[in-house]
Order: sequence, then C-alpha cells, then structure tokens
Amino acid sequence: MKLRPIKNERELNRALKRIDELWGAKPNTPRGDELDVLMLLVEKYEDEHYAIPASDPVEAIKFLMEQNSLSRKDLEPYIGTSGRVSEVLGKKRNLTLTMIRKLHEGLKIPYECLIA
Repeated sequence: MKLRPIKNERELNRALKRIDELWGAKPNTPRGDELDVLMLLVEKYEDEHYAIPASDPVEAIKFLMEQNSLSRKDLEPYIGTSGRVSEVLGKKRNLTLTMIRKLHEGLKIPYECLIA
C-alpha cells in the first residue's frame, strides 16, 4: 500500500483493512514498519475527526462517587466543608489547585479528569 495522509472515510477504511492484514507483523521489518506508520496515520485522522471532548471535572467526581458508593461527606477531606462540597458539585464553585491535588492523591482521580 502506498502510504500517504488519510483524507476521508474511504481512505480510512482502506487503511484499517490493511492494518488487519499486517496485524502481528514482526517489529523492524518492512511489514512491521508499514503497520506502525499506518497506525499513526489512522490515529491522526481519528484524533482530528472523532475527537473525544474533555470530561467535566464535576462529572468525573460524581462518577467516582457513584462507582465507590461515596457520599458528599466523604469528599469533605478533599474539598472542604459540606457547603463547599455542595458548591463544587452544583458547579457554583470551581475546583482549586489544592482541591485537585487532594482529590488526585486521596481518591486517585487522574489530574486530566479534574482540570477543565
């Protein structure tokens, strides 16, 4: 396959089909190199055309609360008073850097999820 930038869905589908054919190719071989380059081209195209928007920090916190059966009270050591927790969860107050650091360190929420 002639390697070139992917510009439309038809070219994307052709590249994906070729990736399937090359899958499992040994690294540092012509087929392995072609696979690596095709995967980079597909990733670039998908990043440009199917970008995933950044998550909302409050939604990330709420998701974590739901998954771990946490209450608002459980967030107080990381965010502050119950009023402050309510303001943050109600999107009336933004997270501070200190809150972000504490949530990351204490609850293992990735920084990327907490920074809007």
